Amino acid sequence: MVLLLKLVISVCLGGLVGLERQIKRKPAGLRTHMLVSMGACLFTIVSLQFGADPARVASGIVTGIGFIGAGTIMGSKFHVKGITTAATLWVTAAIGLAVGADMYMAALVGSVMVFLILQLWRIEDDLV
Repeated sequence: MVLLLKLVISVCLGGLVGLERQIKRKPAGLRTHMLVSMGACLFTIVSLQFGADPARVASGIVTGIGFIGAGTIMGSKFHVKGITTAATLWVTAAIGLAVGADMYMAALVGSVMVFLILQLWRIEDDLV
């Protein structure tokens, strides 16, 4: 039952970040962020169950997400797009990892902070 609760929490928190990306019509939206958070949570749970070194598993998650994030970044001669979305995927993996490691408050506060940062970015866009 705890496993199910952890997965649901990680999906919801990842969804909070992904919702903003979806509304802004970014390449990685709601489903992607939910899946990244849940995947990181599940990898963390499994590693802790098998007694694996959590630091090594976290390192693997960060590396894998870096690969996915790189796929969201598009560059042209004078403009780079997708860096914020790549960063949200990276931090969403950290949120899922925190849930998997029973660090619920850190995951919740981190999710809210990311959402607020993305809202501040929107205000900045309106000012320019």
